[in-house]
Amino acid sequence: MPEPTNGQHTYTLAEGVPFRRNDTDERLLTGSGGGHVLLTSTQLIETLAHFSRERIPERTVHAKAAGARGYFEVTHDISDLTDAAFLTGIGNKSEVLVRISTVGPEKGSADTLRDFRGFAIKFKTTEGNNDWVFNNQPVFFVRDPVKFPSLNRSHKKHPGTNSPSSDMFWDFHVNNQESIHALMFLFGDRGLPSSVRHVNAYSGNTYKFTKADGSYHYVRLHLISNQGIHYYTNSEAVRIAGRSPDSHILDLQDAIRSGEFPSWEVYVQAIHPNDIAAAPIDIFDMTKVWPKVAYPLRKVGRMTLDQNPRNWFAEIEQAAFSPSNMVPGIEPAPDPMLQARMFAYPDAARYRLGVNYQFLPTNAAKTEVYCPTERDGFMNFTQNYGTDPNYVGTKLRPVDFSTKSQPVDSEMAGTSPGKTAQNSKSSSAHDHVRVTVPRSTSTEVTDRDFEQATALWHVMAKQEGAQSRLIDNVSAHLSDVSEKWIRQEAYKMFSKVDRALGESVETKTETKLRENYEHPHKTAWH
Repeated sequence: MPEPTNGQHTYTLAEGVPFRRNDTDERLLTGSGGGHVLLTSTQLIETLAHFSRERIPERTVHAKAAGARGYFEVTHDISDLTDAAFLTGIGNKSEVLVRISTVGPEKGSADTLRDFRGFAIKFKTTEGNNDWVFNNQPVFFVRDPVKFPSLNRSHKKHPGTNSPSSDMFWDFHVNNQESIHALMFLFGDRGLPSSVRHVNAYSGNTYKFTKADGSYHYVRLHLISNQGIHYYTNSEAVRIAGRSPDSHILDLQDAIRSGEFPSWEVYVQAIHPNDIAAAPIDIFDMTKVWPKVAYPLRKVGRMTLDQNPRNWFAEIEQAAFSPSNMVPGIEPAPDPMLQARMFAYPDAARYRLGVNYQFLPTNAAKTEVYCPTERDGFMNFTQNYGTDPNYVGTKLRPVDFSTKSQPVDSEMAGTSPGKTAQNSKSSSAHDHVRVTVPRSTSTEVTDRDFEQATALWHVMAKQEGAQSRLIDNVSAHLSDVSEKWIRQEAYKMFSKVDRALGESVETKTETKLRENYEHPHKTAWH
């Protein structure tokens, strides 16, 4: 929209036609003071029709969020790991768009709910957009992608009552106990952050950093808040939810407005493919962390947020992030959850925003986009590639291709087998498919799934009151479970972490039920 020459806009209808006033309609007046509105009232009809269509589909998850813009700056050299341009070259800066959200609640919910936080970052790089779609906890509840919809349904509203159900929540988790590690984080102090400035972000998924010489490493990424980790208790969160339900959104905006720009240090953990066999855990399992003793953090750079959105809907609500957006130097690892998310996230954006969502200004890449085989569709407001061919293999208008992206297999590209063998010397058998027939797969829960949860429990013992707060938070939620067998299974699950933990949760929960304690519990998705 052009800026007015005299500092004041002239009102028009939606098609640009100047109009005398913005508060009138056309009527046939009656003698009694009323009137019959006419279909010739274009202004009224446009206004009413547009009002009925202002809302777009709400995100199924991550509906409520804070958002801002800023930049990422490389501060340390990791060129031995990747050729990705935005991660190499000390001092190199990239524009970022960030959206930090709750996961389960609806768009109109309070910010101070006990929940995971999504932490999505869009890097607008010289090689196109690269998205990191992380969480504020280093692990996730499930590792089998088919369980992802069920996980979220169990954390949302009961299909009969349209109200959150603790029975539904715990029924899922006692029957999918690989989630125990994530539950320890959720019901611990970090499950209820005081603001989005005071959360870390973790990839959870395993990615692959690559170089042009064919070498690669598997990596996980961490963003550590320079503001520290601050949290609320349940009772504090209840008071704030009633007084200021949008407190996290406003806190971020107020901090940026006052010049207190929040920042995060970016780190990477790396594993060489030859070291996978010696790893103490499955490195592609989202329910596990990589031990820092074995795989230390390497600093990459710093991300700073310094710009509030000028228009929330245009910049934040229409923003779309997907783990499938990877620039050269970053590739997907054989992480089943990552691969499923690479489909699910852009698919959700196409449903919510339309097939041409990438051209919305908030999502558009800074670099030239030339993909003439993807065109037309609803709300295409580009030149639609003009007369350029809309099919592959054209010689009418030859196209250049990048030499930096993932190489094409020699049997398909027509290069010599010898060249392929030479290029694959640095590859590991771990990264290649060894089972050529599809196999139905679902992971099993074993005692190893409780080891890191037990370690986290012991870490909490060193933090004053942390274990007691975890017990209080879990028992507050469990005391809303009406089915006794579900509660009993939950006690058994926590006893596998530590017997004293299971016994304490049981004692506290059952006491609440017997004595009908009132307890403020802004717990998970409630």
